[in-house]
Amino acid sequence: MKKLNLKGVSMQTWVRTAVLVLALINQALVMFGITKTEIELEQWTEYATYIFTAVTAIWSWWKNNSFTDKAQEADTIIKQQG
Repeated sequence: MKKLNLKGVSMQTWVRTAVLVLALINQALVMFGITKTEIELEQWTEYATYIFTAVTAIWSWWKNNSFTDKAQEADTIIKQQG
Protein backbone atom coordinates (compact mmCIF):
# COMPACT_ATOMS: atom_id res chain seq x y z
CA MET A 1 0.00 0.00 0.00
CA LYS A 2 1.35 3.40 -0.98
CA LYS A 3 1.74 6.06 1.67
CA LEU A 4 0.23 9.48 1.02
CA ASN A 5 2.54 12.47 1.12
CA LEU A 6 0.25 15.43 1.78
CA LYS A 7 3.19 17.78 2.35
CA GLY A 8 4.38 17.27 -1.23
CA VAL A 9 1.02 18.10 -2.83
CA SER A 10 1.16 21.29 -4.91
CA MET A 11 -1.11 24.26 -4.31
CA GLN A 12 -2.63 23.79 -7.76
CA THR A 13 -3.67 20.25 -6.82
CA TRP A 14 -5.29 21.47 -3.60
CA VAL A 15 -7.17 24.21 -5.48
CA ARG A 16 -8.41 21.79 -8.16
CA THR A 17 -9.51 19.35 -5.47
CA ALA A 18 -11.34 22.02 -3.48
CA VAL A 19 -13.10 23.38 -6.57
CA LEU A 20 -14.19 19.88 -7.60
CA VAL A 21 -15.50 19.10 -4.09
CA LEU A 22 -17.44 22.38 -4.02
CA ALA A 23 -18.89 21.69 -7.47
CA LEU A 24 -20.00 18.21 -6.46
CA ILE A 25 -21.56 19.47 -3.22
CA ASN A 26 -23.34 22.22 -5.13
CA GLN A 27 -24.58 19.73 -7.71
CA ALA A 28 -25.94 17.44 -4.96
CA LEU A 29 -27.74 20.35 -3.30
CA VAL A 30 -29.37 21.30 -6.59
CA MET A 31 -30.37 17.69 -7.28
CA PHE A 32 -32.09 17.40 -3.91
CA GLY A 33 -33.77 20.79 -4.25
CA ILE A 34 -31.82 22.36 -1.43
CA THR A 35 -30.91 25.86 -2.53
CA LYS A 36 -30.02 28.71 -0.22
CA THR A 37 -31.43 31.45 -2.42
CA GLU A 38 -34.98 31.53 -3.67
CA ILE A 39 -34.59 32.46 -7.29
CA GLU A 40 -37.34 32.09 -9.86
CA LEU A 41 -34.75 31.21 -12.45
CA GLU A 42 -34.17 27.72 -11.06
CA GLN A 43 -33.57 26.28 -14.49
CA TRP A 44 -30.70 28.70 -15.13
CA THR A 45 -29.23 27.77 -11.75
CA GLU A 46 -29.30 24.10 -12.71
CA TYR A 47 -27.65 24.83 -16.06
CA ALA A 48 -24.94 26.92 -14.43
CA THR A 49 -24.32 24.24 -11.82
CA TYR A 50 -24.11 21.52 -14.46
CA ILE A 51 -21.65 23.55 -16.55
CA PHE A 52 -19.58 24.36 -13.44
CA THR A 53 -19.45 20.68 -12.46
CA ALA A 54 -18.61 19.49 -15.97
CA VAL A 55 -15.83 22.05 -16.49
CA THR A 56 -14.36 21.39 -13.05
CA ALA A 57 -14.42 17.62 -13.53
CA ILE A 58 -12.80 17.82 -16.97
CA TRP A 59 -10.17 20.29 -15.70
CA SER A 60 -9.30 18.10 -12.70
CA TRP A 61 -9.20 14.98 -14.83
CA TRP A 62 -7.00 16.58 -17.49
CA LYS A 63 -4.55 18.11 -15.03
CA ASN A 64 -4.10 14.85 -13.12
CA ASN A 65 -3.47 12.66 -16.16
CA SER A 66 -0.50 12.59 -18.47
CA PHE A 67 -1.68 13.46 -21.96
CA THR A 68 1.11 15.79 -23.04
CA ASP A 69 4.62 14.78 -24.07
CA LYS A 70 6.13 16.69 -21.15
CA ALA A 71 3.85 14.98 -18.64
CA GLN A 72 4.58 11.53 -20.05
CA GLU A 73 8.31 12.25 -20.03
CA ALA A 74 8.03 13.34 -16.39
CA ASP A 75 6.19 10.11 -15.57
CA THR A 76 9.02 8.12 -17.16
CA ILE A 77 11.65 9.99 -15.14
CA ILE A 78 9.69 9.50 -11.92
CA LYS A 79 9.34 5.78 -12.58
CA GLN A 80 13.08 5.48 -13.26
CA GLN A 81 13.92 7.21 -10.00
CA GLY A 82 11.67 4.86 -8.04
